[in-house]
Amino acid sequence: MCGGFLFSLLPMQKGDKKIITAWSFYDWANSVYALVITSAIFPIFYENVTEKDLGGIVELFGRKFGSTEIYSYAISLSFLIISVVSPALSGIADYAGKKKRFMQFFCYLGALSCASLYFFDTAHIALGLLSVVLASVGFSGSLVFYNAFLPEIAEPKDQDKVSARGFSMGYIGSSILLILNLVMIQVFDIDVRWCFVTVAIWWIGFAQIPFFILPNNVYGRKTEGNLIFKGFKELAQVFKEIRTLPRLKRFLSSFFVYSMGVQTIMLMAVLFAKKEIVGLEDSDLIISILLIQFVGVIGAYAFSKLSSAIGNIKAIGIALFIWILICVGTYLFVYTPVHFYIVAASVGMVMGGIQSLSRSTYSKLLPDETQDHASYFSFYDMSEKVGIVIGTFLFGYIEGFTGSMRASILALIAYFLVGFILLLTIPKSNNVK
Repeated sequence: MCGGFLFSLLPMQKGDKKIITAWSFYDWANSVYALVITSAIFPIFYENVTEKDLGGIVELFGRKFGSTEIYSYAISLSFLIISVVSPALSGIADYAGKKKRFMQFFCYLGALSCASLYFFDTAHIALGLLSVVLASVGFSGSLVFYNAFLPEIAEPKDQDKVSARGFSMGYIGSSILLILNLVMIQVFDIDVRWCFVTVAIWWIGFAQIPFFILPNNVYGRKTEGNLIFKGFKELAQVFKEIRTLPRLKRFLSSFFVYSMGVQTIMLMAVLFAKKEIVGLEDSDLIISILLIQFVGVIGAYAFSKLSSAIGNIKAIGIALFIWILICVGTYLFVYTPVHFYIVAASVGMVMGGIQSLSRSTYSKLLPDETQDHASYFSFYDMSEKVGIVIGTFLFGYIEGFTGSMRASILALIAYFLVGFILLLTIPKSNNVK
């Protein structure tokens, strides 16, 4: 650990390949949560046990909810928590130069909460859902500070490529663990709950690479006075600056709306398929998710190349148009496993692309002179998380109101359409096209 401490004190040069590689490994580390816990094994496990033990009805707080409905509310709550907490913490992190410390805290919170899902029990479902909430808070919280390193480690001209590299490593690493989990379950007949423990081990283990290499205090800041007060002051200053930056402000507005659709699909796709696709087995779901992962690698790099040719804003616009077509097609035509595979491949291509480009585009739009990257990225993260709160809540509410998850797709179409229109209002510039 002494070597890591000494390395973190050395001046950091943008474009350093060792630092960029180390940074990318946090995507490799944490993406297993996004795949195994939110997209693949846990949602299937959750739907199966709640259907078997509770008949698909969960009773909490004196009310009865559909199992997927209450799950979407739990996810909404987690993002509401992080959207409230992360801006304040990011201000403190910027002022004190402690981005990596906060990143570590949320990493360990998320990973240990994943491990606690081993004890998920429908007899104590409130505790199980609490673990779901805390795991989500840990994952999302760590990403605020992780993303904030991007403008510090890479020049603007390289940020699309570096961001794509991170997402690609995440897709590959998480797919490897998912395959290992499937071998554990199918070949060695190991209890599926151990998969949640492997997520924690993988996440914490590989996170040590960026924790060892990334610097603690990029700008050598010294803390004086009340840390909380200074942190809020730092955050307020960044908020004032954002209001004077029309391109950044307009992009955040568009991102806020279209991320409702992107993130809701990531979180609810498996539960939608379980309920709405006739004849789809659990093994089919896993295959479709792996398909999304591997196509996502291609998509991240393809959209990075596209952005270098036509500009970031236009590339994101193309991705949003494709999202609209996917949602319309799913609502009207997708009822069989073959149809779902086609949709999965299409989703994979634009999922990696829009996530990677959104992060790098926001990074490019930041003022060149700023050192408050965590504070700036907290507004990016808050836009995304509040969007997810609204998106997942409405997804669950529409299902509860109509009795069909398919009707919720109409809201997703609206998110992408409005996000696309808002994207068109961003003023043109030679810096970020």
